[in-house]
Amino acid sequence: MSNTGIDLSGVAFPELVAEMIRRLGDDPEREGMRDTPERVAESLKFLTSGFRMTAEDAVGDAVFEEEHHNMVLVKDIEMYSLCEHHLLPFFGKVHVAYIPDGRIMGISKAARLVETFARRFQVQERMTEQIAQALWDIIKPQGVGVIVEAYHLCMMMRGVEKQNSKTITSAMRGVFLDDQRTRDEFLRLAMTTHTPMSL
Repeated sequence: MSNTGIDLSGVAFPELVAEMIRRLGDDPEREGMRDTPERVAESLKFLTSGFRMTAEDAVGDAVFEEEHHNMVLVKDIEMYSLCEHHLLPFFGKVHVAYIPDGRIMGISKAARLVETFARRFQVQERMTEQIAQALWDIIKPQGVGVIVEAYHLCMMMRGVEKQNSKTITSAMRGVFLDDQRTRDEFLRLAMTTHTPMSL
């Protein structure tokens, strides 16, 4: 039920997209737009697939007993999300670190966790906290640190139209909060630009 009292739940998603196109001044029946409503519906379903995933699903059974007590950092994880205020993309990279306490996680699962929370209507601040909290809850490490660096098209394409501004958010748990040296090491490793490895 919409806020106008009209029930749109029975209307197919592609038809809602077609109506949006009409209201914005174009013809969804013209040749170049004919399949656009279906494509948009499929695209948005993919871009919001995180609503149908949980952090536990993303990690699965890839948690292993291991007596490693030094920092594990997965750096420069690509991230694409949709700002919940304008449904425009924001994108960038995520750095995820933790210090194990007898359990480690499969390396690729850090990227899976990022995708779980990025593929939703989001704000960067909440997403940063969600990634950190999920890692903290699932593997119960000594500490967790997450940094997100992102460009927001809602700021670049509209509004103030500033092209070079970047938003950085962080979330810390455990020893990353309590121990200055651990926090400093994480920030240095995450924010230092490294020469790409040659394969």
